[in-house]
Amino acid sequence: MSERSTELLSLYQALFEQVKSDFSEDNSMTAKELYKTVTASKEFLLLKEQAKEEELALVEDFLKRDIGSYLAEKNATDLSHSPTVIAAENTLWHWLSEITDRSQIEWHEVTQDFKHHGYYQSGEIVGQGVMVCTGCGHEMRIEFPGVIPDCPECDGDQFTREALAP
Repeated sequence: MSERSTELLSLYQALFEQVKSDFSEDNSMTAKELYKTVTASKEFLLLKEQAKEEELALVEDFLKRDIGSYLAEKNATDLSHSPTVIAAENTLWHWLSEITDRSQIEWHEVTQDFKHHGYYQSGEIVGQGVMVCTGCGHEMRIEFPGVIPDCPECDGDQFTREALAP
């Protein structure tokens, strides 16, 4: 490995140590938030000065991939991310929604739509409905109140909500 490659690799490793440090301080950070924090760090700025444009593009791609893998590994041990727990929560919320007055839920959601001017951002909490990505049109069904994730198709962060069916 050349001296330049070794130097770039050590800078990348320092960046990833920053990811681990930032996540240990605030384990509620999303992949997008971690990426923004790390790319604003002094280590990244140093790497940006030293790397060529193609090298920097590769580093950014690797960083996104590795942050995603790191968070998946960390969340795998968290019970709240367990498929069994998620399935139980979904079933419970689905049952509750079936026995509640859906018109009341819809009125609440319409009120939220007015407050948001029809648009929602990832990271916001939303109730039931179908969230449609404004970037690619991908639909995500939300069965119970929760945080809107980034679009799994295009990584978009802005959505509209379709009305609930009566």
